This record gives sequence, structure tokens and C-alpha cells, in this order.
Amino acid sequence: MIEIATSSTTTTLVIAGDLDLAERDQFPEIAARVVGLRRQLLVIDMCGVTFMDSTGAAFLISLADSGRKRGGATVLRGADERDLFVLEVCGALDLFRIDHDHQCEPSDTSTGATPVQLPQRPRPS
Repeated sequence: MIEIATSSTTTTLVIAGDLDLAERDQFPEIAARVVGLRRQLLVIDMCGVTFMDSTGAAFLISLADSGRKRGGATVLRGADERDLFVLEVCGALDLFRIDHDHQCEPSDTSTGATPVQLPQRPRPS
């Protein structure tokens, strides 16, 4: 699932679940919407990403490249070491600013469900 939020200067993508080949059908529409918003800053929140392959990385790279061509910047927050490794292997890590200070929030438990402690994905230091 990918949600888009905007402010006057920023577009934020919040990604949950897998960012991979199985999800690629939604990438062109999302990319077109993000590019069409023409914000200078794109923040990609990856706290909820469970897996990313090279297809997901290509999607993120295309977003960052489009923004850079317009003079904008793309920030990754909540990306774990595996996600950063995939981008590095693709030779594209320098397209992104990495928010090393962001702390992902625990899941919302306001639904009345019993909270379950899950191991946290390691975050880059």
C-alpha cells in the first residue's frame, strides 16, 4: 500500500508492505501523481516496508531522478540496511538523502487489538 500526502512544499509517500515486482502495476500511476504535484521535496517513508527488490528500487530511483531533474530532493526515512543495500547495488544511493534521525513509530493499536511485540528492523546508524 502506498499513500500520498502533500503540503505546500513537500510530497510524502508512506509505503507499507512489499515494494517489489508484484506491486509494479501501481508504480506508473503513483509516479505520475507525484511528478504532477511538482513539490521540491519528496519524502519516502519506508517504516512499513517489509521487503524491497530491484523493481521497487527502480521505482524509487525513477521518483528521485524525476525530482532531481526539476531541482528537487528525495529523502528516505525509515529505510533499513537491506533497503539501502539494494539501492547501493543499483548504483543509486547518491540520489537520496537518508534521514538517519527518524524513529519509526510503533503500529497504531487504537483498533482495540491486542498489541504484539515484534522485533524491530535494524535502522542504519
